[in-house]
Amino acid sequence: MIRSINPATDEVIATYEAHSPTFVERAIARAQEAQASWVYTSLDTRATHLQRLANTLTERRDALAELMAREMGKPIREGVAEIDKCAWVCRYYADNGATMLADLPISTERTKSYVAYRPLGVVLAVMPWNFPFWQVFRFLAPALMAGNAGVLKHASNVTGCALAIDDMVAASGFPAGLFRTLILPSTRVAEVLTNPGVAAATLTGSDVAGRAVASRAGASLKKTVLELGGSDPYLVLADADLDIAVTACSAGRLLNAGQSCIAAKRFIVHTSIVGEFTTRLAERMAEAVMGDPLDPGVTLGPLARADLRDDLHDQVRRSLSAGARLVIGGTVPPGPGAFYPPTVLADVAAGMPVYSEETFGPVASVMSFDDESDAIRIANDSDFGLGAAVFTRDVVRGEQIARERLEAGACFVNSFVASDPRLPFGGIKMSGYGRELAANGMHEFLNIKTVVVD
Repeated sequence: MIRSINPATDEVIATYEAHSPTFVERAIARAQEAQASWVYTSLDTRATHLQRLANTLTERRDALAELMAREMGKPIREGVAEIDKCAWVCRYYADNGATMLADLPISTERTKSYVAYRPLGVVLAVMPWNFPFWQVFRFLAPALMAGNAGVLKHASNVTGCALAIDDMVAASGFPAGLFRTLILPSTRVAEVLTNPGVAAATLTGSDVAGRAVASRAGASLKKTVLELGGSDPYLVLADADLDIAVTACSAGRLLNAGQSCIAAKRFIVHTSIVGEFTTRLAERMAEAVMGDPLDPGVTLGPLARADLRDDLHDQVRRSLSAGARLVIGGTVPPGPGAFYPPTVLADVAAGMPVYSEETFGPVASVMSFDDESDAIRIANDSDFGLGAAVFTRDVVRGEQIARERLEAGACFVNSFVASDPRLPFGGIKMSGYGRELAANGMHEFLNIKTVVVD
C-alpha cells in the first residue's frame, strides 16, 4: 500500500494500491502502440497538443498548487510559480521543437548527407517529490514533442500529483496510452527498466538511485540521463555587493525549504566580509515565515517527510559537535509536521557533514577563504558538480571563474542558480550525466541518425 502523508500535519491524505506486473506490462505495450503512430504525427499537431497542455496547466494552477502543498509541503506561492514554469516549458518546446528536430545538412562529397533526429520509443522517467510537476514536465515536454512516449514512476508521496499529470495529458488530446503514470514502489523500478518495450530512462534523485538505474540500464544497453544530488558552492568575493549576495544566497537556500539539488548550500566568503555576510544572511533567513503551506503568507513550509527532517537535523548536530558555530536555528520545533527552521552554521570546515554532504533543507553552511585559489579549491572540494555561483562587482573576473575554474554543470554570476527551458541543465561528477532542457535535452532521447545519398 502506498500512502500520501501531509508533512505539515502528519495526516494520511490518501492510500493507493500499487499497479500489478500485468498492468505495468500492458501500460508499456500500449505506450509502444501509441508511439508507433505518434512518431508519424506532424510537428504542428504535436505542438498544438503541447499548447493545450500548457493551457490546461494554467487553468488548473491553483488546484495543483494546493495539491503540492498537501502532498509535499510546498508553500502555495511557490506551487503557483512551479505550475507557471511547467506551462512555460510546454510552450517553449511547442514553439521551438520543430527547429530543434530539423535535419542538419552536412557538406561532403556525396550528393546529400545530413543528420536526422528520430525518437527512441518509450522513455521511463523516475522522478522525485521536491518539484513534483516541474521535474516531470521538463522531461515530458521535449520527449513528447520529439515523438517519444513516456511512462512515469513518480515518488510515492506525491502520487496524487502523478495522477494529475496523467489526467492533464489525456485532457489535452494526446493519444491514449502515450504517457502513463505507474504506481509502484522504488523496489520495482527494475521491472519497468528491463521491460523490452522501454528504450531509455531518465532519473532525478540521489546518487544511490542513479547508480542502481545506471547499472541496470547498462546491463540492457539502454540510454540514461541522470540528474542527481548537489552541494552547490556560492563564492562571495571581497568586492561583492553584499545587498545582492545576501538576497540571492538567502533566496537560493530557502526556495522549496532548501529541498533542491541546485539550492545554494555552501557559502564560501572572503575573510574580510565573512562576519558581516553571516550576520546579514542570518537576519534575512530569519525573516522567513514558517507554517502551514496552504497559508498564502507562509514562505517556508515543512520538509517533505519527517525522516528527511531528522536526517538533516542529524547533519547539523554532528557538524556542531565537530566545531561548527550555530548562528540561528538548529532546533526541531515542537508539534506535528516535518518543520525545520532556517539555520545558519558558521566556521564550517572540512570533515564536517555540512561541508561534504548534501544538505536537503534550509541549512546554510558558511566558510571563509583568504585568496581566490583557496576559494576555488574549497568550491571544487566536493563529490558533486551540479551548480555554482560567484558574487563580485568585477563581472569579467566572475565570468572567468564561472567559465574556467568551477567544476559544475551550471555556473551563475551575481544570482542564484536556476533552471530555464532555454538552457541545458545537468551536472558532472556525482551529480550525474546528460542534459535536460534546451535542444540538448531533447536530443538526449533521439536517434541522431546519419543519412547519406549518393
